[in-house]
Amino acid sequence: MEINVKKLRNDFKEDHRTIETSDEKILFLRAWMPQKKSDTAILIFHGITAYSGPYDFIAPQFSNAGYAVYGLDLRGHGLSDGIRGDYPSKERLILDLGETISFIKKDHEKLILLGHSLGVVTALIATVNYLESINGLILMSAARTLRPGVYPKMKFTQKLKILFSSIIKPSKPVISYQREGMLGLDDPLFNFKYTFRFMKILNANEIAFPPNLNIPILHTAGENDELFSVESARAFFDEIPCKNKKFLVIPGAKHAVFPEGSLTEITDWLISNFKIT
Repeated sequence: MEINVKKLRNDFKEDHRTIETSDEKILFLRAWMPQKKSDTAILIFHGITAYSGPYDFIAPQFSNAGYAVYGLDLRGHGLSDGIRGDYPSKERLILDLGETISFIKKDHEKLILLGHSLGVVTALIATVNYLESINGLILMSAARTLRPGVYPKMKFTQKLKILFSSIIKPSKPVISYQREGMLGLDDPLFNFKYTFRFMKILNANEIAFPPNLNIPILHTAGENDELFSVESARAFFDEIPCKNKKFLVIPGAKHAVFPEGSLTEITDWLISNFKIT
């Protein structure tokens, strides 16, 4: 389904910002602002298929606590420009992240990155490249090892088709992303098809941490996450080369569905590490 991103963006009435990138594209930043100006901002990176809108489940909780909150629609997602489900290169992704971070840091002294699911990969790419601008990390619903049988096994002919298409037209989304229990099926701003190069650029198996991290880090795992077990999330947490880190299991939570009131400990962690001034 084709969508007119520019029109939808122009018609959007809620609080937001737009960033013109160095290659003259528009990135969309949803905003949840506190009552008083804050020196600390939180930048949310969404999961695969999603965009910033669905993070209304957690962003107001942070803004009500006094933090400025922004949600970035990655290029090719939500109300940002770009071919749906594509990224032209990892270099361009790194530039987009840097330009977004610089934009936010103009108004806020401290910046915390929150990555959810695939957004954890995005957050760590940003951290590796712009560590001096980042004061904290919240990593939600992420691990290296999936539960068995989460995704249907791809046939050999499908793999050949994807490989051939990626050579002939790398900007064409050819990989269908699907699993049981997916959200956003009735929302036209969700993506369910991706290019091979997007999946390669944001490859969760290649997640890296900067050595000797010295910022507060919170890693959360849903008790009933359909994709990752608590044990695999804990193993991922154990890899983080940082002393100031905390692991939190969220009772009753799934991968992207969280019971009401279950995220208050995240706000408590924020307040204990980043006092609003």
